[in-house]
Amino acid sequence: MPVTDIPSPDPSREREGNLTHLDETGAARMVDVSGKVETERRAVASGRIAMSREAAAAIGAGNVPKGDVLAAARIAGIMAAKRTGELIPLCHPLPITSAAIDLSVDADGVTATATITTTGRTGVEMEAMTAVSVALLTIYDMAKAIDKAMTIGAIRLLAKTGGKSGEWTAT
Repeated sequence: MPVTDIPSPDPSREREGNLTHLDETGAARMVDVSGKVETERRAVASGRIAMSREAAAAIGAGNVPKGDVLAAARIAGIMAAKRTGELIPLCHPLPITSAAIDLSVDADGVTATATITTTGRTGVEMEAMTAVSVALLTIYDMAKAIDKAMTIGAIRLLAKTGGKSGEWTAT
């Protein structure tokens, strides 16, 4: 069946709330933000990669055969934030004005925290979470020779500011 013949979801079905990424026929669409006011927006997200003590010690000491894991993860996270609009369907490409990736190594893993800012018509929550995800995946890639059983998780939004909904902080 050609792609054009795939039916859209039934627009008559009951929906909870206002699903802004669906048009009147139920087809996916990118939300029109042209009428929104530009405001300064900031989002903070975090996540964690758990690993063996041996892997964490090697990363912390800078003794991973592939090189400086934390530097590579920081750069990967920043690059990912800038490319989020290409990776997440229906996500607007945004002019990122600032991207910071903090990586904290402890005995059992690494916690990544991304802080992303822009001045625009839509928020940077997805950019912050994408940055964290790719930073953690980069750590996995660079340290997998030491510990293939590492686990990535707890990726979440911690806070956001700006826009019509204002400030939000995770509890």
